[in-house]
Amino acid sequence: MFGTGNTKPRLGIDLAGGTSVTLTAKSDDPSAVNKTNLDTAVNIIQKRVNGMGVSEAEVQTQGNANIIVNIPDGGNTQQSIDKVGDTAKLYFRPVLAAEPSGAAAQQPSPSASASGGASASPSAGASAVAGSPSASASAPASASASATKAGRALSGALQADPTASASGSASAQPSASAQASAPAANPSAAPTPDAETLALQQKYAALDCSDKAQRLNYQKTNDPTAPAIACSYNDEQGLWYKFVLGGVAVNGQDVTKAQAVYDTQTGKGWMVDLSFNDTGSKAFAATTGQLATQSSPANQFAIVLDGQVVSHPYVQESITGGNAVINGTFTSDEAKSLANVLSYGALPLDFVKSDVTTVSPQLGSEQLKAGLIAGLIGMVLVVAYSLVYYRGLGLISIAGLVVSAVLTWSIMSLLGAGIGFALNLPAVCGAIVAIGITADSFIVYFERIRDEVREGAQLRAAVQRAWPRARRTILVSDFVSFLCAAVLYLVSVGKVQGFAFTLGLTTLLDVVVIFLFTKPLITLLARTKFFASGHPWSGLDPKRLGARPPIRGSRRRSTTTQEV
Repeated sequence: MFGTGNTKPRLGIDLAGGTSVTLTAKSDDPSAVNKTNLDTAVNIIQKRVNGMGVSEAEVQTQGNANIIVNIPDGGNTQQSIDKVGDTAKLYFRPVLAAEPSGAAAQQPSPSASASGGASASPSAGASAVAGSPSASASAPASASASATKAGRALSGALQADPTASASGSASAQPSASAQASAPAANPSAAPTPDAETLALQQKYAALDCSDKAQRLNYQKTNDPTAPAIACSYNDEQGLWYKFVLGGVAVNGQDVTKAQAVYDTQTGKGWMVDLSFNDTGSKAFAATTGQLATQSSPANQFAIVLDGQVVSHPYVQESITGGNAVINGTFTSDEAKSLANVLSYGALPLDFVKSDVTTVSPQLGSEQLKAGLIAGLIGMVLVVAYSLVYYRGLGLISIAGLVVSAVLTWSIMSLLGAGIGFALNLPAVCGAIVAIGITADSFIVYFERIRDEVREGAQLRAAVQRAWPRARRTILVSDFVSFLCAAVLYLVSVGKVQGFAFTLGLTTLLDVVVIFLFTKPLITLLARTKFFASGHPWSGLDPKRLGARPPIRGSRRRSTTTQEV
């Protein structure tokens, strides 16, 4: 779990650079914004962000309605930032109409005509948006298809028999020429659209998906129960496509599993294998059975994430049993990305990005440098004070601080690799405060020893007598510090927890160091001539401490006289 080479603590966003996104939960039902749903959302978002290739993202709740997502700088940072909030609603909708959108759609598409097997997505005719899949069955065809996405087939799960698998996967889509020969629509046979359908047609005709404002407007206003307009971008063609979609047929929350797999049986490359629960299986079987009887594009099933179509595979057969595969011209990354959306796209709440804060790696390194300088200054001051005031004993406090620092560094490195603990700027502040706590424990013990020396005790006896009283004081002091750190960790959120965690950790290490290192080391040094003789530079010189001379002999003489 820890791996090898983990010799440095893992740094947080404010020290290593990255982006922090605050997501605020929204819901029409106020009671839906609760801890259970937030925790579910955290788990899904964590998997989604990590599924984009960001292996060290941090996702945690803040308060009663916020989720903080910390994304370190990396290859997919911007993609993760763009997608992190797009996790609210995942739906499967039947496609009623589809066509290219935007100025680029007026130019011939090389990829659409590059292969005779590319599918053609007909443009929407008047009858294509009548509100049901069958309404678009006779829409006029055009050759302006999304050759990649529309060419992907949605079929039943692969069987053990490769022959059955090949025939059941519906991997061969009708050619563009075959689709182009579909019967043209008969205007006189088309039903007269109502006012709502006419309005939808007008919006569809006017929509330019390349216009971000228009695109986002439709993404926000889609009604799950009614036909809607949506957009999709084809990366290979560099084109936007617009769709008319039917009402939601299957909810994304009914997807129980989705994974990208390589089809070794038929050698058709990467595909997405997905499974549904009982509710989703029934709805999926009914809808695919209806879509399989339609012509393109009404035989396509759109996978819609927050109002945007992420994939729209076609259907050639009714898919029962609760398992299906999407195959086609997938690359490995495309298959994993789609599986990622299907697995982690459905959240119990809607989220909006209420704050996005980006820290550059340069600024993060500057803050880390400033924190280390502050810690070094604190360490130097403690060392200087120890040497000036305690002299030889000061060397013991310096050795104890070094041991404590090594232990802290090692544990933070292990925690960073094991549980993902990230050292942020407040955590560095907690480590700096811990220098004072550790030094305070040394001072308590040293002063108890010096008190015994002032009373006239020999050093070895003074070390043993001072320990019980010093131990009690140190434990009480450290317990109070640890209790404060624990309470602060439980009631705080975000970066403050880093401060509390580091403070509590170093407090526990202080107990370990004082019991297992400082006490045994002082016991050994008390046997040396330098300390036992009270050398002026030992810090235990009886004269300098104002020790009283032994008076045991005078007490014996006084007692003898009284007895006589």
